[in-house]
Amino acid sequence: MSVRRRFYARPLLATATSIAVLTGLAAGTAPATAASASALDDTYYQDAVGKTGTALKSSLHTIVSDQTELTYAQVWDALKATDEDPADSSNVILLYTGRSQPKNENGGSTGDWNREHVWAKSHGGFGTSTGPGTDIHHLRPEDVQVNSVRGNKDFDNGGSAVPGAPGNYTDGDSFEPRDAVKGDVARMILYMAVRYEGDDAFADLEPNDRVGNGSAPNIGRLSVLKEWSRQDPPDSFERKRNDVIFEQFQHNRNPFIDHPEWVEAIW
Repeated sequence: MSVRRRFYARPLLATATSIAVLTGLAAGTAPATAASASALDDTYYQDAVGKTGTALKSSLHTIVSDQTELTYAQVWDALKATDEDPADSSNVILLYTGRSQPKNENGGSTGDWNREHVWAKSHGGFGTSTGPGTDIHHLRPEDVQVNSVRGNKDFDNGGSAVPGAPGNYTDGDSFEPRDAVKGDVARMILYMAVRYEGDDAFADLEPNDRVGNGSAPNIGRLSVLKEWSRQDPPDSFERKRNDVIFEQFQHNRNPFIDHPEWVEAIW
């Protein structure tokens, strides 16, 4: 498909900010201390630092697979915490529209927000099963109708404007999110590819460089996702979200938020 316009990246934001460090890996125990990214490398990522390629991917898989799993019902309350509006604690921020909406306006009716699977749940057939179907690193609040427009499409540049979601575009086989969350989408997809490697009764999820993947355990377009990750680095909302998931819910992290350079190191 044709590229519609040049991407305008938001300013680069430093990734070495204060983030939680895993201490006491007892299941269900939330970390209580905070330290710098370098301290995280000395603890949580110590077995991955210095590696590249398949060795890095394998090490990260082992690290992030140590997690607490949620049920699909528990995802509702989790998203109310992970995606809370920093300016209004009674609201969540919707991924594609960017709209701030009351937390209690969730469900399946027009105007509600629901649970968007960024790695479409039909790509690999995991549905809403505990595991990839409930992993909040890639589940986000979104307007019911916009979620339906995205459907199970792959990601790419181009298309027509999505009604009710300024800055988002779609066509018959792909979806382009607004500029402010392009990198977020890319890093969520690549997290899923590292976390789910086919060794836990679910499909081996892998990005590829095509669209129209259907029910195959693939999502593209990888070259575009890499570009989005470079152009839209992690911001404070994305980093805080990673911390909340780590501290309060799954007790694992999205490594590409902490180390965006690992995208290129693997792919």
